Amino acid sequence: MATDADQADTSQLRTTLELYRYALSDERSISKLVEVKALIMATHARRRKVIFVGNGGSAAIASHCAVDFTKTASVRCINFNEADLITCLSNDFGYECWVEKALEMYGDDGDTVVLISSSGRSPNMVRAAEYVRPRALSLVTLTGFDFDNPLRKLGELSLWIDSRVYNVVETIHQVWLLAVCDLIVGKAAHTASPPGAGAAGCASS
Repeated sequence: MATDADQADTSQLRTTLELYRYALSDERSISKLVEVKALIMATHARRRKVIFVGNGGSAAIASHCAVDFTKTASVRCINFNEADLITCLSNDFGYECWVEKALEMYGDDGDTVVLISSSGRSPNMVRAAEYVRPRALSLVTLTGFDFDNPLRKLGELSLWIDSRVYNVVETIHQVWLLAVCDLIVGKAAHTASPPGAGAAGCASS
């Protein structure tokens, strides 16, 4: 028999999952994601790379997406999650400037930069966007919280989630980006590796 605590947990879970359903129901995001796919494919076609950057949970999303887009969709991607890079640039230039400096060092004309920030107000992300805007780089931003957050305003393509809940915003950002990866692959369900991979050396996909 369900206890009062069980019923409370069930109620909370229903409320939480409804937040995700609401965030995913925004039809406006679908056309934006198609545009993101086209931008990434254009970047790939001109033999340039995609740079994913985020803080905290968004940094983990950046790592996940950089790997998946590279391995699964064959789009060359990087991220800036190495501790030595972050601490070196933060120590020498200030934490609010380290992403800008990393882009200065690693960004090439024609690259696409994807900046991920739940609030859209992290100073290092905003400064990075301001660095990108006047240069020959494309900029995609993913944000949540306030609609008028500064990072959303700076994106060439801006995807925004109408939520102030960190877990919802971060999860939907990852869902959106991996959906674009699957869009490039051409299907939503695919195996982790081609048949026979790993059985006879390093098979190419």
